[in-house]
Amino acid sequence: MELFHFSEERDIDIFIPRVKENRTNMPPVVWAIDDAHAFTFYFPRDCPRIVYTRNEEVTEKDNEKFFGLTCSDIVITVETHWYERIKNTTLYKYSMPSEQFQLFDESAGYYISTETTKPIHKEAISNLLERLIALKIDVRFTPNLNPLRDAILRSSLTDFGIHRFANASAL
Repeated sequence: MELFHFSEERDIDIFIPRVKENRTNMPPVVWAIDDAHAFTFYFPRDCPRIVYTRNEEVTEKDNEKFFGLTCSDIVITVETHWYERIKNTTLYKYSMPSEQFQLFDESAGYYISTETTKPIHKEAISNLLERLIALKIDVRFTPNLNPLRDAILRSSLTDFGIHRFANASAL
């Protein structure tokens, strides 16, 4: 299994466990993501985004509402003013030693380690939107994520992630 850590920092030699600002109830850890979910990090670190996936639990009404005119099973929506930054960002994909990590959240593909971690390999990746499109992901832009977040939280969608929402525009 391949695990990765994505960063806009190009020169990380070692990852030291730390407490994540939105998970202060956890001990310090190093975070990684599996290959199947890596696309959810093809964005600048602070970019607010909503990722949702079609599955059998989605009602017909919600399937029409959220996936209506797309054949993609994955939709990612970001706020319009992030477009240029996404387009111009280069990320660094650090390959992590999977034997140091334990599964934290299977549906999100998150893994954690309490050990200081030295990455195995680093790769610069750019053309983030093109990478998402090549994966047949429906990438959408909206002036404000709040209406979508509210609709998802009231829906039958169960496979979704709301990332960096504190950075989203206020209503």
